[in-house]
Amino acid sequence: MVMPVSSQPFSLAVDVDRFDRPVGFLNARIDLKVSTQDTGGGMCVMDTIRTGRGGPPLHVHHAQDEWFFVQEGTFRFQVGEATYELGPGGSVFGPRGLPHAFVNTTETGRLMIVFQPAGTMEAFFAAGSPHPLSEEFRELSRQHGMEVVGPPLKP
Repeated sequence: MVMPVSSQPFSLAVDVDRFDRPVGFLNARIDLKVSTQDTGGGMCVMDTIRTGRGGPPLHVHHAQDEWFFVQEGTFRFQVGEATYELGPGGSVFGPRGLPHAFVNTTETGRLMIVFQPAGTMEAFFAAGSPHPLSEEFRELSRQHGMEVVGPPLKP
């Protein structure tokens, strides 16, 4: 099914969600900046404000590439066998099919994330925030085209 692409420009201020419905997930508040609805499913962009150390378990997206841009704080990323320690202005690309995870290593941090194509990532985050080591998290991930393949990274 092909979704229509928005033909209207829009602008959002910092700390504002596209639809005024920020989502809490794991240790983050997620503000949707560009929606699947805006791009016909081509991509979605999320600004994540991380409160506390931690991050998602090691996982694989079977149909999405993922790009991360550190805005504040320090993050450690694992993509495949490579690891990266990045501060503000740093970015890393996680190709689909390659296991990846990240962890906020500072008390607070801010990370912009782009999923391409968008798939059902917005629905994944809106579904709730089960514990990242739970079977519920694994099942939620499976329902949205991802597979948990390892534990979260240590801060």
